[in-house]
Amino acid sequence: MDWRLEGSTQKVESPVLKGEDGILEETGEDGLPEGFQLLQIDAEGECQEGETLATGGTAWCSKNVQRKQRHWEKIVAAKKSKRKQEKERRKANRAENPGICPQHSKRFLRALTKEKLLEAKHSGPRLCIDLSMTHHMSKKELSRLAGQIRRLYGSNKKADRPFWICLTGFTIDSPLYEECVRMNDGFSSYLLDIKEEDCFSLFPLETLVYLTPDSEHALEDVDLNKVYILGGLVDESIQKKVTFQKAWEYSVKTARLPIQEYMVRNQNGKNYHSEILAINQGTSYTAPIQHV
Repeated sequence: MDWRLEGSTQKVESPVLKGEDGILEETGEDGLPEGFQLLQIDAEGECQEGETLATGGTAWCSKNVQRKQRHWEKIVAAKKSKRKQEKERRKANRAENPGICPQHSKRFLRALTKEKLLEAKHSGPRLCIDLSMTHHMSKKELSRLAGQIRRLYGSNKKADRPFWICLTGFTIDSPLYEECVRMNDGFSSYLLDIKEEDCFSLFPLETLVYLTPDSEHALEDVDLNKVYILGGLVDESIQKKVTFQKAWEYSVKTARLPIQEYMVRNQNGKNYHSEILAINQGTSYTAPIQHV
């Protein structure tokens, strides 16, 4: 094919424009030279790939940014609509049930729980967890005991008439304390007493009642003037009369939870029924006794 040099008189179908240097440039359908059209395409591409492009004082966002903005606006609108519907639902429930109190906030419930626990601290009842026997326990048993202390504290907080809990024979440099901090979030801020002394030296012996399954006396009611003791012992070998022997050494009164009198057992020969409970299960039995 024979190509003509610049400045030839070859005819072209499209109209031409003469530039400043006298060079003829082809024009497109919109009447712009192809060079300007290419520049226009490049500018549009930069606006789409970049974040924004200021033109005439207006910020032009890329399609990706615009899509993200629309998605975020939809999320905000959905949250507002959900809050509005929930508010209308609560309003309708209050109108239908005027005698029911509105749901309290978490801050109010925490303040109420703190008030009940501090009231128990000053006026009873008191519950001691005897942790003086933990040096005989394995790492696994200490972990289980730390979990029981967490569940004990949680269930006690929810009680209408909670105990004031005192962890006795408990040192902050002990392996059990390390397990409690590791396993229980916020353990250092629990509303309870931590004492290095044992319960027999902290309180008058005549006020103590050691709760042990080996006692002959069933606990029928809770005396606010007494201090009740639960043995903080997780023993997989199930040694007999450990807590009872300790109470006998200090001449302290004993009592057992009324499991025989009130617990209903399923008629299943494969089930194993034990009267040795975890410390958090012990409070589950003593809490109803307070109302007897």
